[in-house]
Amino acid sequence: MDVRQQQERVAERYRRTTAEREEIRRRQEEAGTPVVVDDEEQLRARASRLLANGEVGASALSHALSDGHALRPTVLFERILGVASELQSVNFLARGERAARAVGRISILESGRLAGFGTGFLVGERLLLTNNHVLPDPDTATSSFVEFDLELDVDGVTKRTDRYDLDPATLFVTHVDLDFSLVAVAHGDGGRRPGSVHGWHRLIANQGKIVIGEPVNIVGHPNGRAKEVAVRDNALLNQLPDFLHYRTDTEPGNSGSPVFNDQWEVVALHHAGVPGPDGQSWIANEGVRVSVLLAHLAGSDLSPAQRTVLTELGSQAMPSDVAPVEVGIRREVPPVVVSPRPGALGTTRIAPNETRTAGLTGRLIGQRAVVFLHGRGQEGHDPVQLRAAWAGGLARGLAIGQQAPLDATAAWFPVYGDALVAALDKPERADAAASAACAAEALAPVQASTRAVYAELIDQAAARAGMPPEERRAAQEAGFLGGLVAALQGPLSWLADRSGLDDLAIAAFFHDVAAYLDRESVRSAVLDAVRADLPVDGEWVLVSHSLGSVVAMDLLTQLPDRVDVPLLVTAGSPLGLDAVQKRLLAGGPVRPQRVGTWVNAWAAADAVSIGCPLNDDWPAVHDVRTSNPKDRAHDIAEYLADPAVAEMIGQSVR
Repeated sequence: MDVRQQQERVAERYRRTTAEREEIRRRQEEAGTPVVVDDEEQLRARASRLLANGEVGASALSHALSDGHALRPTVLFERILGVASELQSVNFLARGERAARAVGRISILESGRLAGFGTGFLVGERLLLTNNHVLPDPDTATSSFVEFDLELDVDGVTKRTDRYDLDPATLFVTHVDLDFSLVAVAHGDGGRRPGSVHGWHRLIANQGKIVIGEPVNIVGHPNGRAKEVAVRDNALLNQLPDFLHYRTDTEPGNSGSPVFNDQWEVVALHHAGVPGPDGQSWIANEGVRVSVLLAHLAGSDLSPAQRTVLTELGSQAMPSDVAPVEVGIRREVPPVVVSPRPGALGTTRIAPNETRTAGLTGRLIGQRAVVFLHGRGQEGHDPVQLRAAWAGGLARGLAIGQQAPLDATAAWFPVYGDALVAALDKPERADAAASAACAAEALAPVQASTRAVYAELIDQAAARAGMPPEERRAAQEAGFLGGLVAALQGPLSWLADRSGLDDLAIAAFFHDVAAYLDRESVRSAVLDAVRADLPVDGEWVLVSHSLGSVVAMDLLTQLPDRVDVPLLVTAGSPLGLDAVQKRLLAGGPVRPQRVGTWVNAWAAADAVSIGCPLNDDWPAVHDVRTSNPKDRAHDIAEYLADPAVAEMIGQSVR
């Protein structure tokens, strides 16, 4: 596709959505100010992400909700977004400077002569993302190069640039219609990778990165000049299925620039301006949505070696373990019929008209089977992608210790997300949540006994997180809105303020843990689903995360005599809470038989692992405190990327 055809398509998409933009403008004018006006699903996802990342302080949020009335979900989300956008922390500038470091100028060479410039940015330690019309094919990429630090310092002096050749032989993925190219970057002097020097941007698949009306920021090399940033009079105008339309100043050479939100997360890949009627001016800009780009990459036909390189994108390049709260909406699970497989440890009790996503069988590595047991929130997700994300995190940790990565396809990956959702009475929960005023109420279980476990879990977690007893008593006696909210919203907010998760995600997690521990039907459904996709004998290296670690402890009480577990890994686990321990099938903190070494990985910012370390309650546990980033405190890939955790797993299967 040539430039003229591309601009015609961009202009046509903009023309077709004229009515949508006029309706957006009308709603903003009615409000008297350019406010966010997206649909409820987008507003919900955006508010949840801001809360989860700590972008909205507890005091500011309390002020926004201080009228004390139950709010419609849309109004609640709009207020949260309003608080987030009113003022920017002073670190907005520092974060922007850090984000800009991973942006470089691409010099395009043809027959050894300079043919033009483009912009690209690192999305992995050696992965560069740009437009297809900048690098249309491997041959063009081979003859081109990228320069970082092509910018002015604080004194207006040009910095020394850092140049890297491109390496399309290792990886080159492109798409004409979506106008993107992802290419590997060759090592620099001394074998260094560009990301180790300049950092890289983690592309995020989940919704919630931006909504209509919010600002956008672009960093690039317009017309090949030194790096520039556009941060004024910019806003998202509309969201199309595959593209975003936004208002900002760009010029040729900005092609391939990252489009950021105000938290400097990449929301789109800039690729074209929208031409005006005269054909000489530009009236808007268009970028490719990150989620669409990632979906295409996930389905690309790549070799195992190329797929390993692609894992540098990280686990956030697919939907995360902790999903945004669902207020009054039930997520539909794609039906996948279960079929019996030889070599499985059992079958699930599924009625003839029921379906679930099938897990993945693996193969022995040496003499052992590696089993990954996931946490909550995985219903309806592609297990192939989930397993690849786990293996990608582990590969990062192994690389630090100069160990070879494990083949992702070798790991067993049982799935129970669909079975858990089916057993949780989601429709009843969703109906009750529709009128809820806050997280504690929205995610409270319907069944009285399960609700009591839910309350006990939250109270114990807050106590372990250091919430003073007098504040806990005050929350129980007074509260913000009364009732259950009075008893639990305070502890939830305390946990959120001291962790990398928001109160919505924490409440959702404890809801599902409480249901699993309290209701035999839920526990049985989960365990049956897991057993359907496990090896029948031999030695296992069992790696479990989040709720999966609780499931693992119950599973280990039911192992056949012909199974041993020389290594058990629990990560981001709630097993340190007494409310969990006493409801396990073992009846308390009893170390499982036939488990050799037990490694428990926990992060101080992870609200789920708040009861850790475990060695105070459980005998002979090797606790590893990891340094997960706060915005990914509960991320399994971050736990597995810890070199101490990865080394234990790697050594156990060599």
